[in-house]
Amino acid sequence: MDLTHICMLPAARSVWQQAKFVFEETNIPLYFDSAATTRPDPRVMTLVMRLMTEEYGNAGSRTHVFGAQALKAVNRARDQVAKVVGATPDEIVFTSGATESDNLAILGLADHGAATGRRHVVSSAIEHKAVLEPLEHLRKQGFEITLVKPDSSGHVSASDVLGAVRPDTFLVSLMHGNNETGALQPITQVADGLTDEGPYFHVDAAQTFGREIEALRHPRTDLISISGHKVYAPKGVGALVIRRRGGRRVPLAPLMFGGGQERGLRPGTQPVALIAGLGLASELALREADTRRASCISIRAQAMNALASLNPVVLGGGEGEVLPHILSLAVPGVDSEAIMVAAKDLLALSNGSACTSSSYEPSHVLTAMGLGEDQVAGTVRLSWSHDTAIAPWTELARRLRDLRE
Repeated sequence: MDLTHICMLPAARSVWQQAKFVFEETNIPLYFDSAATTRPDPRVMTLVMRLMTEEYGNAGSRTHVFGAQALKAVNRARDQVAKVVGATPDEIVFTSGATESDNLAILGLADHGAATGRRHVVSSAIEHKAVLEPLEHLRKQGFEITLVKPDSSGHVSASDVLGAVRPDTFLVSLMHGNNETGALQPITQVADGLTDEGPYFHVDAAQTFGREIEALRHPRTDLISISGHKVYAPKGVGALVIRRRGGRRVPLAPLMFGGGQERGLRPGTQPVALIAGLGLASELALREADTRRASCISIRAQAMNALASLNPVVLGGGEGEVLPHILSLAVPGVDSEAIMVAAKDLLALSNGSACTSSSYEPSHVLTAMGLGEDQVAGTVRLSWSHDTAIAPWTELARRLRDLRE
């Protein structure tokens, strides 16, 4: 079934129209928290529903057509994901999301590091908790962890990362785009600076997969973590790219056992519908990357123009160093909670990572950037998608101006 046919299916139109009605008729605020999760593409969800209700076979069943159809869907998705990052299909392992992929990449290499006498890891202080917490687990096991600090705009220096690498370093792990500030990290420069015999290089690409295409195709990025629900696929599916180096596979050890699926690295019945959804979302992201990026840049410009009179402190650096769909800012003299209350019927936004917001602790990312307590407490994040509707920026600016008076 081609994409055009999927888009025109009555089910896809019905779901989309119902969603639009709910949001337009019930005065629900516009969704500006896409860095936390994106709304699944209706083309993707039509495919997912078909594979859940009509072609629901187990990809491991080899004796009938239902299993064959399921396996075909999984193989196609593996190819679709691989094309985005310039990998081969057999270098893609499906997981439940970027958190599992991060854990598999980091903890799965620990035995190899210990066996070769290398027990040192280089990462950054602004990583997602899905990286920092596995690293802390390694620290408790006797490994040494070096966390490179960012500058005040949220960027880590490639020279600082490379300068921290030692002969006993077995892994460098660096996020590509920060989920709180949108700051892009220098993964290309780091990859360029690593030798062929040097440590493995892992990139957490939860925010950049399908967006920053060329950077993730660097052949020296050995491991790439991907999250489906950040790229308009369903929640509960992701992938780990495990690129060969010199024809040799990365020596990962599994974290779970039982069944041997996904080359023995991720056992359990494959969620065929979710995997296929990630595959289609990947294909669409690659195909539509330029138009999506242009749309996100336009939305960012609209926001900046409307909010300029407030003299906000914008985090994450300049246009060339930040993801176009994430805007992290602080309005001097205004607390983030007050901003969210003032905007609650206009925009659904956040004041930090959705994965850690329940802790009510100051953002470790903003703290690592050396920001003062007031600025950390006053920062909000707006994040959007290419199809986000035009926001009432003028009204938002008026309300924020009122908070300062």
